[in-house]
Amino acid sequence: MGAVAIAIDRKLRQRLTPLRLVIEDESSRHLGHAGHREGGESHFRVEIVSSAFEGHSRVARQRLVYQALADEFAAGLHALALTTLTPEEDKKS
Repeated sequence: MGAVAIAIDRKLRQRLTPLRLVIEDESSRHLGHAGHREGGESHFRVEIVSSAFEGHSRVARQRLVYQALADEFAAGLHALALTTLTPEEDKKS
């Protein structure tokens, strides 16, 4: 796991106390696209299950994640593909 992935993991665990957190670096799939950088760690897929999302819309959930990772975006993180679920929603899927 690279430095950006480690920072994503640490910050999301601290801020959202997830029951499940899966982080996948998809940067190699974006070669030649905007935001891609040599060495990767520019595009990630994140699946997070957290009770912190209860009562929030999908957009509000994504904002919580983006706020937690503001420093990473400022440093070159380009994109996240997010799946944000409450524990109850996770049980249904």
